[in-house]
This record gives sequence, structure tokens and C-alpha cells, in this order.
Amino acid sequence: MTAAPHLLPGPPTILVMMGVSGTGKTTVGEALARRIGWTFQEGDDFHPAANIEKMKSGKPLDDADRAPWLAKVEAWIGDQLAAGRSGVITCSALKRAYREAIVRGRADVVVVYLKGSEPLIAQRVAKRRGHFMPPSLLDSQFAALEEPGPSEHPIVVDVDQPVEGQVDDIVGALARRREDAA
Repeated sequence: MTAAPHLLPGPPTILVMMGVSGTGKTTVGEALARRIGWTFQEGDDFHPAANIEKMKSGKPLDDADRAPWLAKVEAWIGDQLAAGRSGVITCSALKRAYREAIVRGRADVVVVYLKGSEPLIAQRVAKRRGHFMPPSLLDSQFAALEEPGPSEHPIVVDVDQPVEGQVDDIVGALARRREDAA
């Protein structure tokens, strides 16, 4: 179901779908973008081939590996906003420093934290097929995760519910923010 673009009137906004591998960033992000009529971008598409190969081989990325990827994610966000377009992008953004690098203090970039328990996410990742991220790297993702704090003004969504419920939560939270800002 695609909603009318006026569902969320207001200035251009970018939603960054963040969380560990297996939280549903792509699934929820695509469903959300369809519902509100915004552009969707898979952040993993910006990973250099070397990063994909490193993860496929079971090695976690380090900060140096992530830097060019985060720069591309940030560039996409900046391009969208400069063009006056709202959008949804996926990016694990596990550490606060990574989020700071892509948000860059812009109030029109909102972090949406898809939060789930380790057992739930491990179960999802174990069932997933055809993804470059092996289940063996999930522990390193949770170890690196710095949950966004109140000063980051995240929208936090519990992933232990159907996709449509998660989308409803995000749309409702964003609508409330826009009403409060008006």
C-alpha cells in the first residue's frame, strides 16, 4: 500500500534505519518508504567490494573499513536533502561516532533504531539465506553496538512485532515530531 505523499507533510527528512544485522532494516525500511512515498536506499549498496568480501569471510569490519562506506551514506543523505527529497536509508550505524558522521548534527536526519534481543536476532540471522553477513559476525555486531541515547533523539522500535506494526510505530512517532515542531 502506497500512501499519499501528504501523509507526512513537512520539510524534507531522512530516516536512517539502524541496528545490528538481522533486525530488518531493509524489510522495514522498504515497507516504510512505500507507505509514505519516500525514496528508499539500501545502505549496504555503498560498501566497497573489499568490505563485502571481508564480511563474507567471517571477519568483522573495523573503523577504517567503515569510513569510506559511511562517507557514501552521508553523501547520499546530503544529496537527498539538497534536492529537497525525503528518504529512508539503511545503515547499521552501530557506534555513536558512526551516527555522528552521517547525521552531522542535522535535525532533518532522524535515526530509527530497530531494537531486538540477541536471541531473537540470532534466530532471524540463522534463517536468512543469500546475505553476505554470516551469522558468526552477529556477536561482533552486538559487541560494537552503542544504543542511541536520548540526546540523539532516536525513534526506537521493537522488532519483536510484525513489519506493519513497526512501520505504524515509525510513522506515528514521526507524525508526532512534526506536530510538535509546528
